[in-house]
Amino acid sequence: MTQLVLTPITGLPDILPGDSLGQCLLTGLENAGIALADGDILVLAQKIVSKAENRFRKLSEVSPSAEAEEIARITEKDPRFIQLVLEESSEVLRMRPGTIITEHKNGFVCANAGIDHSNVSRDGSEDVYLLLPENADFSAQRIRDYIKSVAGVNTGIVIIDSHGRAWRNGTVGVCIGLAGIPGLVDLRGEKDMYGYTLRVTMVAAADELAGAASLVMGEAAERVPAVHVRGFPFPLREGEQSELHRPKELDMFR
Repeated sequence: MTQLVLTPITGLPDILPGDSLGQCLLTGLENAGIALADGDILVLAQKIVSKAENRFRKLSEVSPSAEAEEIARITEKDPRFIQLVLEESSEVLRMRPGTIITEHKNGFVCANAGIDHSNVSRDGSEDVYLLLPENADFSAQRIRDYIKSVAGVNTGIVIIDSHGRAWRNGTVGVCIGLAGIPGLVDLRGEKDMYGYTLRVTMVAAADELAGAASLVMGEAAERVPAVHVRGFPFPLREGEQSELHRPKELDMFR
């Protein structure tokens, strides 16, 4: 068993559209005295990725559809916000006053299609919202490729967001995009400590890492949008966040 070490990368600037996250991360690592090595992983908060990719939307520029107006009456939310949710979703799964749960167009289930309003606008504008990255796997791969080209180091990248769960209270960090690490680790066929052959065990390794990193990042004004990870206990490989999606036919909560 190796030691798993998570170190916050502090002092990163407030990310603006068009900023190079790869360069910002390398500068932050250097300032923190962290020498990046092969096999290290960088876990990034979704917000900095979305900001760099200019995924901002203003409610004042949104025209709600009839469907959005109807859902807004049920959920008691702004119909313009609901329109954004619909545009980012492939299916509405549940709704009630104050809540709308959808399947995001990238396949995972979450509240409000992951659209956020906290830590988004520097001037505190009520009009500005932030969407998730268009394709977080692609975003992660682009950052990974940049770091490889500049630093010559083979790293894993995980992009995370805070999601609720159907059967437990509170939010946890989950992976919404990755590159260079497994989303799911299949332990079927391995032996346990007593020699029993595992038959169903599959570890959501990227989500477990996301949960650990979110504790280091915090959820409010901590200003820690990235975490350096060393000692990941599974072999690195190419992966996709879709590995973590339960097939609809096996989803007992739909």
